[in-house]
Amino acid sequence: MYTIGQVAKFLGVSRDTLKFYEEKELVKPKQNSENGYREYNRFDIYDITTVNFYREMDIEIKKIQELRKGKSIEGIQSLFEEKMQEVVEEIEYKKLLVKKLQTVQEDCEKVKKFLGTYTIQEMKPIEVKGEIEHHTAYDKYEIIKDNLDNLKQAVTLTSLRRVIQFNEEGVQEDKFIIVKKVEDLDKEIAGEILSHPKCLYTVIEDGRWSTGGKNTDHKVEASLKKAAKENGYELLGLVYINQLLTTYEDGLERAFLEIFVPIK
Repeated sequence: MYTIGQVAKFLGVSRDTLKFYEEKELVKPKQNSENGYREYNRFDIYDITTVNFYREMDIEIKKIQELRKGKSIEGIQSLFEEKMQEVVEEIEYKKLLVKKLQTVQEDCEKVKKFLGTYTIQEMKPIEVKGEIEHHTAYDKYEIIKDNLDNLKQAVTLTSLRRVIQFNEEGVQEDKFIIVKKVEDLDKEIAGEILSHPKCLYTVIEDGRWSTGGKNTDHKVEASLKKAAKENGYELLGLVYINQLLTTYEDGLERAFLEIFVPIK
């Protein structure tokens, strides 16, 4: 017979772990009636090593408890197949997370490099999954709920992109579209594809910290038109706005927006 200290030492587990296994009825050592100490026999040690084996495979305690009640080889095989699928899905999620983190790092570089400057860039293809007529059209947010899977897969801070259509008389349409980055144009895509090979591109700062909560659309519009005129660009009457990053200063949000303005 072995004490809890001896078992903990040669199996490399803590006393608390052994007590936890006992609470979950995964091991049932006898208690010495004279001194009240737990006494483990070789079958208890076998149970502990078996539990450790399944825990190393990250099998939940509840399922190990079910195993103790009896499980066929086929049942065990099914259990591990289920666990394998969970692990594969987790790996895919981690890959996506790495991609998102890389994108955020790239967005930080965009803010540092392009804030307040104007260059010519391509707006790469995006798939339109739905649209909201205006940011105040809350009844339309069911569209977002219907596209939750797409939103989770989007490798951006947000999958909502603001689209403004204008002419010489002013803004004609202001809406939001739900988008997903197109990774492979050769694959069949259900939604409309938007892309513009040549855009006037800039990054601006928005948010209450820099604007005091005021709408600055007219200032941005004037700045874009001025940059286009100075460089001889002809605007196509569209503006695409994508939120890159949001941070805080003195408790107020600082939002950095990426702007694509298609030109001829």
